[in-house]
Amino acid sequence: MPDRIAIIGAGIGGLAAAMRLARAGCDVTVLERHDAPGGKMRTVPSVAGPVDAGPTVLTMRDVFEELFDAGGASLTDHVTLRPLDTLARHYWDDGATLDLFSDYRRSLDAVGVFAGARAARQFARFHRRAERLFAAFEGPMMRAEAPTLSGMVANVMMRPWLVPAMSPGRTLARSLRAQFTDPRLRQLFGRYATYVGGHPDAVPALLSLIWHAESRGVWSVEGGMHNLARAMEGVAKGAGARFQYGADVTRIEMQNGRVDAVHVGEERRSVDAVLFNGDPRALREGLLGQSAVASVPETGVAPRSLSAFVWSFAARPGGIAPHHHNVFFGHDAETEFEDLAMGVMPRDPTLYVCAQDRGHGATPAGAERFEIIMNGPPRSGTTPDPEEQALCRETTFSRLAKMGLTFSDRPEASALTTPEQFNHLFPATDGSLYGLSPHGMMAAFRRPRARTEIPGLYLCGGGAHPGAGIPMAAMSGGHAAAAIMRDRVSTSPSRRTAMGGGISTASPKTVHGPSR
Repeated sequence: MPDRIAIIGAGIGGLAAAMRLARAGCDVTVLERHDAPGGKMRTVPSVAGPVDAGPTVLTMRDVFEELFDAGGASLTDHVTLRPLDTLARHYWDDGATLDLFSDYRRSLDAVGVFAGARAARQFARFHRRAERLFAAFEGPMMRAEAPTLSGMVANVMMRPWLVPAMSPGRTLARSLRAQFTDPRLRQLFGRYATYVGGHPDAVPALLSLIWHAESRGVWSVEGGMHNLARAMEGVAKGAGARFQYGADVTRIEMQNGRVDAVHVGEERRSVDAVLFNGDPRALREGLLGQSAVASVPETGVAPRSLSAFVWSFAARPGGIAPHHHNVFFGHDAETEFEDLAMGVMPRDPTLYVCAQDRGHGATPAGAERFEIIMNGPPRSGTTPDPEEQALCRETTFSRLAKMGLTFSDRPEASALTTPEQFNHLFPATDGSLYGLSPHGMMAAFRRPRARTEIPGLYLCGGGAHPGAGIPMAAMSGGHAAAAIMRDRVSTSPSRRTAMGGGISTASPKTVHGPSR
């Protein structure tokens, strides 16, 4: 009989693992408490169709090509990805704008026009540094199942030229201050800290490599990001995985020191392994039973990363013509992060706007779909404050209007997801969208790995290694699937069969002898 694997959660990590495990012949059941796959890659309804209400930036396409290949399928047969010529358009309140492109030479020229020849030279050096860092750390860190500090030290010692590129001991903000004289470029590249839920003045300088991941290409998903999750679900189903939605897993049961069953409501289901595709803090907080608490150390789930205030709606835009990805910078980045550190909504926020129906030349007719993200602090409650919702609405749309982007109708509070609502959707997260805080030089090594302290219990998703982001979550699912397969083989002297014993054919000389 095949190994019985229960995957709790149908986020990108769980879907990636389901594709691989089902293809390998495991008996895979995905148990999801919501009514659709994707986890935080979710949608909400609008008059223009489903609007993305989660991740919007897709990079590292090769990760998904490899994943679909491993699942016995082709990425292009299941989802249409369109490369974006303009990676993002950036706006400042003094009226300045800067486009960055998938073509590095165009970006270099744009930076020169925007901030001068000196800034262009600084950007060229920054680009080369990010490229070297990405090449050096993608394999031994991001794609490694369980990287270690000693392994990273050895990697750097073999490449001593990495040391100055890493800016050891420096935060991202401090490193950028040394690399760029124009404060607007420091603000632009410092925002990569928020990609993993952090503050530019607290995350390691190494995170500048995120620029290289974007510069290699950004894609939009035809029909919305949620279609990628649906495609992954389809491939997993085609390989034999089963999906059960509205499935509330209440407990992971242990027997003889290892995972033995999961409880879905009042039903007990025997399993050989469990893969938890949720925030590891839910295990630590006992939401799946006291026996699973010890599977994750406290240092792997606290402190928490940022949350967000997310608007998802449809309207007719006015004023400036947005690109697919747009960033409207606040006047003072330090004020924004001071407010976030105090646990309050920023008074002077940077706003990210995704114009879901734009980016490929044609101007849509009628209402268009938009997602607007404002960074927010993590919160443990579940009920949003109506006064804060009203303030968020005024702050968001007044700021955008002053910077040139208006909408035919400002959405009501029902179109807003707050940190408290994220905490309700994803219990025990404090609304944090990225799991463990990325602050500190050792944060990456504290993030939980695929294997937990409990035999038979594994982790994947943005809260596990290698961390936040769609490609990273998919990689985590691959790490977990590989760990499950290796552990199942190593703990069984032989594969189980449908019939115990077996059949042997005796020769004439041994037919009356005792059985072997």
